[in-house]
Amino acid sequence: MTGIPTNQLVRRPAARFFWLWAAVWLFYMAGPVIDAWHRPEVWERAVGLAAGLGFCVLYLAGFMWARREMRETGRPPSLAQATLRLAGLVALATILTLLVGESGLTALVYVAVTAVFSFPPRAAWSVVFASAIVAGALPRVVPGWDRSVDLTFAVMVAALAVWGVTRVVQRNAQLAEAREEITRLAIAAERNRFARDLHDLLGHSLTVVSVKSELAARLVQLAPERAEAELGDIQRLVREALGDVRAAVAGYREMSLATELASARSALDAAGIEADVPVTGEEVEPERRELFAWVVREGVTNVVRHSEAKHCWIRLGRSTVEISDDGRGPKGPELAADPAAGPAGHGLNGLRERLGAAGCALSIGRRDGGGFTLRASAA
Repeated sequence: MTGIPTNQLVRRPAARFFWLWAAVWLFYMAGPVIDAWHRPEVWERAVGLAAGLGFCVLYLAGFMWARREMRETGRPPSLAQATLRLAGLVALATILTLLVGESGLTALVYVAVTAVFSFPPRAAWSVVFASAIVAGALPRVVPGWDRSVDLTFAVMVAALAVWGVTRVVQRNAQLAEAREEITRLAIAAERNRFARDLHDLLGHSLTVVSVKSELAARLVQLAPERAEAELGDIQRLVREALGDVRAAVAGYREMSLATELASARSALDAAGIEADVPVTGEEVEPERRELFAWVVREGVTNVVRHSEAKHCWIRLGRSTVEISDDGRGPKGPELAADPAAGPAGHGLNGLRERLGAAGCALSIGRRDGGGFTLRASAA
């Protein structure tokens, strides 16, 4: 039983014996079958029994087939196959009625039920009304038949009951599809969230580690004490990055704007970029500080990695954050075909999605005087 979903374990026995529920209603076909058994001629008895029993088997097989199709797809089964099955039932019902008389009209109830379960509504109800008319008219026009026998009501009631069942089965199938789609969307959203967080976390940390490693390598001979301090920072950054990844996996990673500003200042200094960075983020609205911390992290990472700048400025407002530099600016593959659309990099696309989900907008472009500007603001 290992690996089998619980819901399958619960439903499988019920589905296995569901045919018994359908077979119980064939009790009413006992009358025509018994009448066939009492026919005086041997050939009539053989043909009548074959028609009656064949009708029951074909009805039961068609019912189970239609039920399976509707549970799996929420739609009626193949029209061509349904038509062949219904034609077989009508043919057997006709043979049975010709041999045993008016008791054979009972089969019309099952013909109507099969049509409702197997056909689209318009075609199904056409068959139902035709069956009801035949069931009501034949006893009145065939000599010797009892005119008090009227199966019209039975045909209509059975058809309505099964029509209700089909609606329930279809709605259940549609609900199951909706639940599966919601699950797929939730998994995709969580996968995108994790990929975005991992990129933002590791992209910044690894960029700073790379810059500081290069700086430490240059300082080993010139200033060993400074190189040792840089190596200590590298170890600290690696530990912090590992903690960030674990927090992202656990789903409770929180960002601090003040911490990111301090980290930005350290990363820019290590890269030899003069930093004009606020000490705190107190001027930013409290509900936007964590969001703007992600902006600062991604923006500074891009400045360190791509800009070749000498200066970097970070400006904060109540509902805005702007990061600019005097580097080479957005050009080549870094700028999308439509400048308003922004760079095609994964990091900025992820940042745009994060800001959009919080009701903010991201704009990027060339800075006046040369360089790059990234600005996030409330939409």
